[in-house]
This record gives sequence, C-alpha cells and structure tokens, in this order.
Amino acid sequence: MYIRFTKMHGLGNDFVVIDAVTQTVAMTAKLARRLANRNTGIGCDQLLLVEPPSQPDVDFKYRIFNADGSEVAQCGNGARCFTKFVHDRGLTGKSNLKVETQGGILQLSIDDKQNYTATLGIPKFEPESIPFEAAERALTYAIEVEKKTLDVAALSLGNPHAVLRVADIQQAPIDEIGPLLESHPRFPERVNVGFMALVSRHEINLRVYERGAGETQACGSGACAAAVAGIAQDLLDSPVKVNLPGGSLMITWQGEEQPVSVTGPATTVYQGRIRL
Repeated sequence: MYIRFTKMHGLGNDFVVIDAVTQTVAMTAKLARRLANRNTGIGCDQLLLVEPPSQPDVDFKYRIFNADGSEVAQCGNGARCFTKFVHDRGLTGKSNLKVETQGGILQLSIDDKQNYTATLGIPKFEPESIPFEAAERALTYAIEVEKKTLDVAALSLGNPHAVLRVADIQQAPIDEIGPLLESHPRFPERVNVGFMALVSRHEINLRVYERGAGETQACGSGACAAAVAGIAQDLLDSPVKVNLPGGSLMITWQGEEQPVSVTGPATTVYQGRIRL
C-alpha cells in the first residue's frame, strides 16, 4: 500500500503532511515514528494529518504527531502549512477556515499576498489548565533544575509552554536546560521550553526546545507563548516580531481573555509516495 505525502516547512520547522480526506490512512504512533525518522523514513519534526471534520460548521480535522509518535494539540507553524496544503491540493477554496483540533477550534486564513495566519485561541494561565504544579497562578514561577533555581513563565496554548528569559539566545544552555525542563515533574504532560531574549518592546529573539522533538528551527506556538508571556509581564507590546533560527514571525495579542495570532510563511518542499 502506498500513501501520498507532502514535505513542507514553516521557517525550517519541517512537516510531513498527509491527506486523509481523499485517501485512507490509519495513523498510529508507530507509523508516525517511522515516517518521521530522518534515516529510515521521510523525516520531519511533526507529522500533520488532514481529516474530514467530525463536527458541524467546521472545514477539516487537524491532527499533529511529534517525531516520537506522541499526538499533541497545537502547532502554529504546522497550522500555516496546513492552510497552504489544503489550498494547494484543491481541498478548499476558502480564504478563512475553521479547523477542529485536539485543543479546540482553530481559525486559519490566507491573504492575497500569501501570508498565512493562525489564530490559536485564548492563552490559559491557570496552573491546572497548563498543566503545571503550583499553588496559585503567577506571572513567573521559581523552578528547581539541577540545583539551580530558574524563573519561568508557564502557560498553555492548547499545549504547555515554559518561557525562560536569557540575555543571549546564542549562549543559552538549550541542550542542557531544555530536556530537563521538558520532562520536569512539575509539568505532568511535559512542556515546550522557550529561551527568550528581549530586543525591544516589539521584538524578541527566541529558541525553542519542543516537547517530543528537541530544538527546532522555529515553533509557532512557542513564538506565541513567548510573546504572550512578555506582554503579560509588561516587557513587550503587541504586535511582537519573534526572530527564530529559521526566520521571523509576527505575533498579535490584545491581552487577557483574547486569542493570540501568528502570521508567517509556509513552504512546500516536495511531494512523494511511500509504501507502508
């Protein structure tokens, strides 16, 4: 059996995108790991599955699998690639889409300049909603890692994020601190870890160690989380330009109880078939 796939990326954060609307695909964690393997499969940070909706008034269902096979609720770069994919494949002609995800309904759009915007919903700060173990909500939390105390912001955008301020992202201990925070016991579902350096009130530099994938070239939901954390702490003002190793994204957030949006490019690399 063969399945068709498309290799895409958003600022270097790369995806295998599979149309499960016009072909039958029974995705499992084992199959996702096989396809994501860069040595024996296609290779990607995440696998995106496009399915028919299971709810009324929704255009598609969107499922996301990390390279380790775990299914997650949110991916901002993937959402923009999803939008380009369904347009390029002729699955829709709409400029504005409602997409069903594990984390809720996403609003996706494309403008006449081929800018892709994903509205990821309302950030959640209550510890139980992240989830994160804390007695009460705070702007930042002291967390112990390897006998060091770090100050991190914690929030959810459908997936959990920790944001750590650093002076210089090039010197930040990503490989050391990233995996320790990702699997810290106070984050029972693990966490995406952002290392943020302020440039101005409208610009930051960011590197992200993603849950289940390691450091990636860009992370859309991580960019949103960092911008939201900075705005909530009165360090930043919307809109925020987020510079990642793979390029830049624009994040818009108007404050508490408002949705956050990410705008940026989406690129198709190639199409192919693989035998299962």
